[in-house]
Amino acid sequence: MILVTGATGNVGAELVRALSSAGEPVRGLVRRPDHQLPAGVQAAAGDLNEPDSLRDALNDVKAVFLLSGYNDMPALLAQMQDAGTERVVLLSGGGAAATDVDNAVSRYQLQSEEAVHDSGLDWTILRPYGFMSNTLQWAPQVRSGEVVRAPFAHVPVASIDPYDIAAVAAVALRSDEHAGETFRLSGPEALLPADRARILGSALGRELRFEAQPNDEARAEMNASMPVEYVDAFFGFYVDGTLDETQPLPTVQQLTAAEPRHFEQWVAAHLDAFH
Repeated sequence: MILVTGATGNVGAELVRALSSAGEPVRGLVRRPDHQLPAGVQAAAGDLNEPDSLRDALNDVKAVFLLSGYNDMPALLAQMQDAGTERVVLLSGGGAAATDVDNAVSRYQLQSEEAVHDSGLDWTILRPYGFMSNTLQWAPQVRSGEVVRAPFAHVPVASIDPYDIAAVAAVALRSDEHAGETFRLSGPEALLPADRARILGSALGRELRFEAQPNDEARAEMNASMPVEYVDAFFGFYVDGTLDETQPLPTVQQLTAAEPRHFEQWVAAHLDAFH
């Protein structure tokens, strides 16, 4: 049995589908047992901030797809080992590559990775670039007008489709071939926010206009929705330039034998969200 934490999230939902389609027995960890998962996929309720709540979810589980940044990662991993789990695939992030413990995002990713290293379990770590699915943040603007305003307009990112992150995770979960390895994952090309707006507009048959959001306005807006230390972290990455996610990497194709999806493909699969 494979346990997928964050089973209804951007990556987790794709991973549940990939494993189930491959005939793997899958259990999805959800906060509430009434969450709908694909047919044949078990649902288990639990809270990653409360390791004891995972006892039932870990029954007969040999491999776990684990998210980063929870309150007591060592206790979570100890719970897995006590339950007989053999392998963990950790979804970390590109911020860990920056290795800056003064940056809150890098710090929680690095601390999560350290806990995995020390767990005694076989482990594989995934460090993806920014997600294509972050473009869903634009949906309210696109539904209401022709202008997209977004921060960090000068920063190109080779963002990745969560579908491809899930494809790599599925490979690592089903085999011990990649135990002890850390993989950076990217999409096939670096795009500016204006490039993404143009591609999205073309798919919608509209001429979306991109406007760069000034840093002070972006900071105020982000402060309203997330802790200030995370806002500082993102400004460190994308304004101060401490994180480079511009270079497309071959990792997805090497591990899955498939080309990583282009942004146009992600848009085509999620177009309804922008209508």
